[in-house]
Amino acid sequence: MTNKISKAWTELVLPILQRPKRVQVAALCYRQSENGRDVLLITSRDTGRWILPKGWPIDGLDGPQAALREAWEEAGVRTAEIEPRAVGQYDYTKGLDSGGEAVVETQVYLTRVIELEQDYPEAGERARKWVAPEDAANMVEEPELKEILRHL
Repeated sequence: MTNKISKAWTELVLPILQRPKRVQVAALCYRQSENGRDVLLITSRDTGRWILPKGWPIDGLDGPQAALREAWEEAGVRTAEIEPRAVGQYDYTKGLDSGGEAVVETQVYLTRVIELEQDYPEAGERARKWVAPEDAANMVEEPELKEILRHL
C-alpha cells in the first residue's frame, strides 16, 4: 500500500506542485492630483474584489504592451505612458474555469494615465475608482501588492 501511495505522489501530485507559476501582467495606473498620486483600481468580474487591470501575456506584445491592452479593456485607459520595466511583482491564487486553482506571478508596470474613456469593452462588468495609494493598499488582498502600493 505504501508503494502505491509513493507512486501516486511521484506520478500525480509532485508534478503539479513543481509546475512553474503562471505569469500575468498588470498596469498600476496612476494620475497626479493636487494631493499627490491617485491609483486606479477596478473590481474583478467574479468576486468583485478590488484589483489592478491585469491579464495573461498576449502573443506579439511585450509585458508593458499587454498590460496597456488590459488597462484599456478592463478600465478604459485610452492613452497612457507605461514604464518599460516592472516596478514589482506579486503572487495570487487564481480560480480556474476548470474548478482548480493556479498560483499566478503578476508583473506590475507603472502606468501614468493621460486619457480615460467612459465607454470601454468591460465598462458594464466592472467598477473603477481613483484612490490614494495607501487607501488602495488597504483595499487589495495580496500582501505583496499592498507593499508595492504603499511605496508608490
